[in-house]
Amino acid sequence: MTATAHPTATTPSLRRRALGVAVTVLTCVVLWIVGAVAGVDYTVENPGQPAFVVGVVPVIVFSLGSALVGWAGLVLLERFAGRRATVIWIALAVLIALLSLVPVVATEATTGAKVMLGAMHLAVAAVLIAFLPRRAR
Repeated sequence: MTATAHPTATTPSLRRRALGVAVTVLTCVVLWIVGAVAGVDYTVENPGQPAFVVGVVPVIVFSLGSALVGWAGLVLLERFAGRRATVIWIALAVLIALLSLVPVVATEATTGAKVMLGAMHLAVAAVLIAFLPRRAR
């Protein structure tokens, strides 16, 4: 008797979600590059902390981490909240995206840096909302 892999109903969902994570990171990297090419100074200063230049590596790490946390949160909601999971998750994603803009606005940085970093924050939410929830059948 041999074991064969049979595609399951979750395979397309898993692929779409993994693609969503990849597109999230790629979108943020592209936005960072566009800003850098346009001459944006990504130096940010927060009270009581030394100035920090937001490079491409932190953009990759934080966008990837955020996407994976979002995915995990959606999986948990799907397990425990049933059919309401998608609506709850999207509402939370929008709320968290809006709250994530508070530090962008509050930090000391150039207008260009604030605009590009804010765009990256919103891009994470937009891409994840487009890719992660299950599609109606």
